[in-house]
Amino acid sequence: MRTRTAAVAALTACLLLALTACGIGDEPDADRSTATRTPQEEFLADARAADFDSWKTAAPTDTELAAYPPQWCAGLRTGRGVASLLEDVALYPLGEKWGTDKPDAEELVLLGVKAHCPEFGDRVAEEVRLGGRSRGGG
Repeated sequence: MRTRTAAVAALTACLLLALTACGIGDEPDADRSTATRTPQEEFLADARAADFDSWKTAAPTDTELAAYPPQWCAGLRTGRGVASLLEDVALYPLGEKWGTDKPDAEELVLLGVKAHCPEFGDRVAEEVRLGGRSRGGG
């Protein structure tokens, strides 16, 4: 009887040890991958997850999309606002076979800023909330 109790106790201890070892770092896989993503990867993942209606029939490639956030951040650093950025044909997210409706474009700028230049995130979020109207223009 003692042998069986000792064996069950040992087996239970091994099982608990194995389960504890599996739980080391209790961090979900998604959180780990998010922590190691580059700003570009983060932006592209967020842009795809946004599932914009204006991209339902034709969507940009990752290469086309990835070019925008660094340019938006550069514009924001010079004092430009969201409306000013999107008035610039070179900075408005569209391609030969795809386009982005203005509300989607404003949201896309916000996603790009959050990933590439988060120091402008609050300002851009406020401008997007107000429909792209910036306080300073540009």
